[in-house]
Amino acid sequence: MKKIWSSLVLSSLSVLILSTATLAADAEATKAKAGAKAKQLSWLSTDPQVVAAVKAYNANQPAEAKAMTQEKWKTLPVLDPFVRGLSKNTLAEYLKSKRDESWSELFVSGADGTKVALFNKTTSWSHKGKEKHDAPMQGKTWIGEVEVDASAGVEQIQIGLPVLDGGKAIGSVVVGLSVAKLN
Repeated sequence: MKKIWSSLVLSSLSVLILSTATLAADAEATKAKAGAKAKQLSWLSTDPQVVAAVKAYNANQPAEAKAMTQEKWKTLPVLDPFVRGLSKNTLAEYLKSKRDESWSELFVSGADGTKVALFNKTTSWSHKGKEKHDAPMQGKTWIGEVEVDASAGVEQIQIGLPVLDGGKAIGSVVVGLSVAKLN
């Protein structure tokens, strides 16, 4: 009986090790695809409409945006007029027209990490202090980990790109890429 038990334990351990190795390889392959997609989406960093909207937001934030907090944002329903305004403004509509099937979410943030435009209500009002915003604010592209995103509801990987005005980062664009639709 001990021999059978030992064989079962060794078999189970082997399956676990192989599964873990497969998951790690899948995650690396997905990150590589996301990196290639980030290069394709680099146009967002310097798109004139994105840059103009972020510049205008940084220069003169609406009063409601200035008054928004993380706590208040979390309580707002997706149909709240403020949230809908961010998902229906000129920049959001423009970016929706550029969307491909791999984009599960998108949000544009000003220099302070608060939202300029978005596709869906995000979990956080401000992403300042998080790599997805802070790395782009240093002019770098950021690629996250594969996760099931709470706001988009799909398995995705996020990329963060800087919004550049004359080579200087003035905001960020985060695009969630659906793992199932990432080519």
